[in-house]
Amino acid sequence: MQEKEREYVYRRSRSAAIVVRDGKILMERVFYFGREFFTVPGGGIEEGETPEEAALRELKEECGLDGTIVRPLAVQYKTGGGAEYSFEVSIPAEQEPVTGYDPEETAEDPPLKEVLWMALDEISEKDRAFLWSYGLISVAGFFDRVKAWGNAISYPHPDDGGKCGRGQEVNR
Repeated sequence: MQEKEREYVYRRSRSAAIVVRDGKILMERVFYFGREFFTVPGGGIEEGETPEEAALRELKEECGLDGTIVRPLAVQYKTGGGAEYSFEVSIPAEQEPVTGYDPEETAEDPPLKEVLWMALDEISEKDRAFLWSYGLISVAGFFDRVKAWGNAISYPHPDDGGKCGRGQEVNR
């Protein structure tokens, strides 16, 4: 793990915005640290900025949207001393996201590649795990979706080549 990645993952305090419209989540396709993945709008908290202000600023920079905090969803405390805050955010119905920028990154090859609305079944299991840690389960409608999934194990298992699902039912 490179030092910049270690700082990002373990030490720097960050805020994230969870925006849902018509059952879809506002996601970003990004390329960081040699990996492409999907995540929600968010980034580092600047000096003198509250976590709420950071979430709204990042939403504006990265997606061109003016949001309003609905409520806090989760706080994750990092092993290196930072924290990650996530908020449910509403946006005006007439606004549509556009791919913005991260002013801390280079303009030649920006890590933010695209912003888009995605349904849960369009998001990889790994990327969904981060959404649950951000508190998505407490956003209206998502708890009921999870309850409807059933009890099949879908965790990638080394015996099936890393593919999800062995189709086993478990009693819970």
